[in-house]
Amino acid sequence: MVNNNMILGNKLFQDSFFKAYEKEFLQLAQKGQTPKALYIGCSDSRVLPNLITQSAPGDLFVIRNVGNFVAPYKPDEDFHSTASAIEYAVTILKVESIIVCGHTNCGAIEAIHKKSCANNPELVHSKTWLTLGESAKVQAILALGLNADKETLYRLTEKLSVVSQLENLFTYPSVKKRVDSGEITIHGWVYNIECGEIEYYDPEISQFVHLSSINVEEEES
Repeated sequence: MVNNNMILGNKLFQDSFFKAYEKEFLQLAQKGQTPKALYIGCSDSRVLPNLITQSAPGDLFVIRNVGNFVAPYKPDEDFHSTASAIEYAVTILKVESIIVCGHTNCGAIEAIHKKSCANNPELVHSKTWLTLGESAKVQAILALGLNADKETLYRLTEKLSVVSQLENLFTYPSVKKRVDSGEITIHGWVYNIECGEIEYYDPEISQFVHLSSINVEEEES
């Protein structure tokens, strides 16, 4: 049985949000989607892409998975859910930007450090998937030491993992080609679930800085 709150929530959605954007939803249904950005984020229920960015319907093409990971490009005929969505967003939808958004208090990052999936046969896929964050863990330990405060270590690993996933994005020929031509820009974010703030990775200084520090008027001009 579906949770009663979800049933009531859908009724509320139809009566309020849907009505407010009824024209936009109709256009999206008739003309198809033309999202501005591909958002790759974590499946964590505390992180809501459209809510934290206040994006309108149709603005974001969203991929969510455990840990907001991007597996390196692998041109075989196996099942690659995240890779397929990246290819579709870049090649068919022609998004203008790609955002990889991590977040604080990430369970995937904590699991990598604790190796909590290692000996559980019911988490065989998770064990393999979490190896995509292993390099970030190693870098964080090298930077802070094995005896570092755990929370500090986790926060740094979350940020370094975002940078690592950005690097993996560039292994996709379709992504690299469009970045090199200026058709697409790549962004790394970390969302703080405790205060709602977002930090973005500035490759020029190799640091994360507050998204709110960007002068929006300058960026739009």
